[in-house]
Amino acid sequence: MKDLKGSGLADRLASAAGAKAALMAKFKPKAAVTAQPGESRTEVRQAELSAVRQGRADAKAARQLASDESAAAEQAAAAVAEEEALAAKRGVRKARKQLTKAEAQAKRDARYAARKAR
Repeated sequence: MKDLKGSGLADRLASAAGAKAALMAKFKPKAAVTAQPGESRTEVRQAELSAVRQGRADAKAARQLASDESAAAEQAAAAVAEEEALAAKRGVRKARKQLTKAEAQAKRDARYAARKAR
C-alpha cells in the first residue's frame, strides 16, 4: 500500500519549511509589555530621598530646640544662683551694719553714762 501522506518531495519540503518557520517564530521578539502610567523610579527615589532629608531636618531642629531650651534653663539657673548669692551678701552686709550701728550706740551710751557719772 502506498503512503499518500507526506511521501512526496514537495510535502517533505513544505513540512520542513513549516518546522523551520515554527522554530524561527520562537526567536522573534514578543510585543513589549508597557508599564502602566505612574511614577518612574527616579520620581520614587526622589520622593524617598526627600522624605529622609525632611526627617533628618526635623530631628536636627528638635535637637537644636532642646539644646536652646537647656541653654536657657542653665542661664536661668545661673541667674537665680547669682541673685541668691547677691541677696546673701546683702544680708551679711546688713547684719554687719546693724552690729556696727549697735556697737556705736553702745559706745555713745557708755560715754553718756560716763559723763553722767562724773
